[in-house]
Amino acid sequence: MTDDAAGYYTPGDPLVDAKAPTGPIADRWQDRKFEARLVNPSNRRKLDIIIVGTGPAGASAAATLGEAGYNVKSFCYRDSPRRAHSIAAQGGINAAKNYKEDGDSVHRLFYDTVKGGDYRSRESNVYRPAEVSTNIIDQCVARGVPFAREYGGLLDNRSFGGVQVSRTFYARGQTGQQLLIGAYRALERRVAAGTVETFTRHEMLELIVVDGKARGIIARDMVTGAIETHLADTVVLASGGYGNVFYLSTNAMGCNVTAAWRAHRKGAYMANPCYTQIHPTCIPVSGSHQSKLTLMSESLRNDGRIWVPKNEADCDKDPRDIAEEDRDYYPERIYPSFGNLVPCDIASRAAKHVCDEGRGVGPKVDGVRRGVYLDFAAAIERPGRDGIEEKYDNLPDMYERITGENPYEMPMRIYPAVHYVMGGVWVDYDLMSTIPGLFVTGEANFSDHGANRLGASALMQGPADGYFVLPHTIRDYLADGPFEKVDESHPAVVEARTSVEERINHFLNVNGTRSVDSYHRELGNIMWEYCGMERTEDGLKKAIDLIRTLKDDFWRNVKVLGTNESLNQSLEKAGRVADFIELGELMCIDALNRRESCGGHFRGESQTEDGEALRHDDLFAYVAAWEFAGDGEAPVLHKEELTYTAIEMKQRSYK
Repeated sequence: MTDDAAGYYTPGDPLVDAKAPTGPIADRWQDRKFEARLVNPSNRRKLDIIIVGTGPAGASAAATLGEAGYNVKSFCYRDSPRRAHSIAAQGGINAAKNYKEDGDSVHRLFYDTVKGGDYRSRESNVYRPAEVSTNIIDQCVARGVPFAREYGGLLDNRSFGGVQVSRTFYARGQTGQQLLIGAYRALERRVAAGTVETFTRHEMLELIVVDGKARGIIARDMVTGAIETHLADTVVLASGGYGNVFYLSTNAMGCNVTAAWRAHRKGAYMANPCYTQIHPTCIPVSGSHQSKLTLMSESLRNDGRIWVPKNEADCDKDPRDIAEEDRDYYPERIYPSFGNLVPCDIASRAAKHVCDEGRGVGPKVDGVRRGVYLDFAAAIERPGRDGIEEKYDNLPDMYERITGENPYEMPMRIYPAVHYVMGGVWVDYDLMSTIPGLFVTGEANFSDHGANRLGASALMQGPADGYFVLPHTIRDYLADGPFEKVDESHPAVVEARTSVEERINHFLNVNGTRSVDSYHRELGNIMWEYCGMERTEDGLKKAIDLIRTLKDDFWRNVKVLGTNESLNQSLEKAGRVADFIELGELMCIDALNRRESCGGHFRGESQTEDGEALRHDDLFAYVAAWEFAGDGEAPVLHKEELTYTAIEMKQRSYK
């Protein structure tokens, strides 16, 4: 097979995770925890840690490391840690407690996750969150998270896509918010105790690397514009994902890639950047005026039945007037074993396919109907409307407020949209990047989900990394401390600060003719069209050319109003969009190199006769880790081979 991306990158040396454990998979994490060196309490008080991000991964890590006695600085660009985007996560968090006695186990959760990720994740890294998942639930209950309970008081569960058991714990439609508040309480406890200091409305704009090690960050006070230097012994990035590279996504408007991308430019490899989760249950686009999309929880697929009219002529009709025999419940027809609970990537492609056939529903946008029905009529007949309200609470109300339609009376309309990214900064088993001293947790790293994330596993990974993984692995690095202190006059620190100031001055002085948002929207259109739900060789090459042209125009013609010495959202966006443009190019190169379909990465040239994803394990069973080679230089590709010893690698089937 030819390399479609030849000429777009430079081959690099193979990459090996030196921390990867061996032996029986059930023993690997326990063995690594014991092998990791300890830091005695008196030395912990001499060690400083910077954590960027306050979602479930960042807040839980700051709270836990502060509890251990380290000096922690916690940064977020919002006005409160409670505003991290995980507050929008609705459906639940996975844990292998087997409360329903339906055959669940740690090994089954591990297997479902690897299979759901289409065998493109590391098995050791996947087993670990599955193993600690039971502890996460107990931890969160102790933190006051009000999980739903059955009448007798036991914690309730529901099912999610890609599995045949009920293992998802939930707090109605507000699970992410409640988990975040629980972590925030733990964080504030350590703030009161004096071991954690929080910096709100601060955005990391550069990583400080001294003698090859991460030693701090340059941050901008987003209220005053002050450029600040913060130094430490180690840095943790828990800054979330980069789905907003597509402009329209379910992410909050402020979500960005800058923290991770600044680290990438300083030597941290980006792994599998093309792996994007397209979520099947988003409220459809209603017009070109939109700047973001809203997700309806995947948990709704437990009770809602997905369908479209069998006949294109019925697409204009009121769905309540379409007879049962004229409805195509296509997930149940195509995937009888899993039905509406197939994984996100499969459900999304199936929805796109029926809409491409002309059987989409809802109003036309740009001449095309992009929507399918999610119907609760049958579910309401079973437990009644009260039962649905008890399980999903705010979700139907949210839908009605946005669309003006009552989902208890009219089927919801949904369509796939960008929601989560599986790619991110490359980390070893200890969650450390290729820059010593730089650790990366949660969605900001690549390690746990392969080519597709199972529903309710994002909220599993974040607390797992923050509460139970990073506190063990980071101490092995910190055991070499106390470290030599770094002064703000150090040349590496001065260089980092100067680069930030020069970048800001450029944006404020270029005085072009186009707004930042116009560039972001154009980039998003390119990414969705050519690197979205389906990618092809010709489309990806066209996208790369378009992005390079857009980048050149952006740096010459962007217009940023205002000054640095005040709140300036246009300036904030300019830096983020500049990084998104560079990331977008790398995503397309990564997708071009991987001439196979796996999970959310669907190459039109690699599919089965019935349109399913077709992997090529002999050629692409590797992690693609990309090294930044310099401005204008081709990125360097390092391959980390994937091997499976605990499960068999095979083509997925949910039929």
